[in-house]
Amino acid sequence: MVYDTGEVKIKSLSKAIEVLNCFVKKPNLGVTEISEMLGLYKSNVHNILDTYKQMGYIEQDEETGKYSLGIGIFNLSRALGDTFAITKIAQPYMQELANITNENVYLAVPHRGEVLYLEATYPAQATHLMRSLFGERAGMYCTGIGKAMLANMSEEFISSYLEQDFVPFTGNTIVDKKILKEELQVTKVRGYAIDNMEHEFGVKCVALPIFDSKHQVVAAMSVSGASLKFTESFIQEVAELTKRYIQKIEIRI
Repeated sequence: MVYDTGEVKIKSLSKAIEVLNCFVKKPNLGVTEISEMLGLYKSNVHNILDTYKQMGYIEQDEETGKYSLGIGIFNLSRALGDTFAITKIAQPYMQELANITNENVYLAVPHRGEVLYLEATYPAQATHLMRSLFGERAGMYCTGIGKAMLANMSEEFISSYLEQDFVPFTGNTIVDKKILKEELQVTKVRGYAIDNMEHEFGVKCVALPIFDSKHQVVAAMSVSGASLKFTESFIQEVAELTKRYIQKIEIRI
């Protein structure tokens, strides 16, 4: 995660938030584990956890004694989600698209040079495990939804973005900056991005940007599924379908 590097004003609050952030890495933790992760005294960790517990932000398992995030965090996350009006607008269209294509559909926004997922919808007849992606992040360079947004950003932003080093996730991940720049140019002209198993082997996706009234890219939507199904003809079909639904979304934002 990327945080503001400015001076921390309230160090005790900073420590308390660091404790909370530990649960991003692991959902169930004990006092000793958190103490070792942060280099804090166990007594301090226990006091912080106990305060969170009383406020409903942390829950404790009576058998194991370990802690996990509580309903208070869920309520905060829902409140944050409600601030993204585009999620409410897009969700029904995403569900229709998921049902028609029989594939997963994702919505994300650009945030600090990364992809921030806001919503995911699944086919009505889906039998696989479904989970919320809200708040999860991924690289822009290695995902279709990220490339769809990145390709439509300013030249200054793209140039600055390409200054960093890229880590490969699969053998198909584009890490060469020249090739990635060419890929972004093709994506912009074509109107949609393709994730050719660049983030996860065996998974392909088609993604299109979402623009506001000023033609600024504010989000992107993707259709993702097993690579074998994503033939050239299916990719074009999905791209056209997604474009139609995005046009409906853009009218309302």
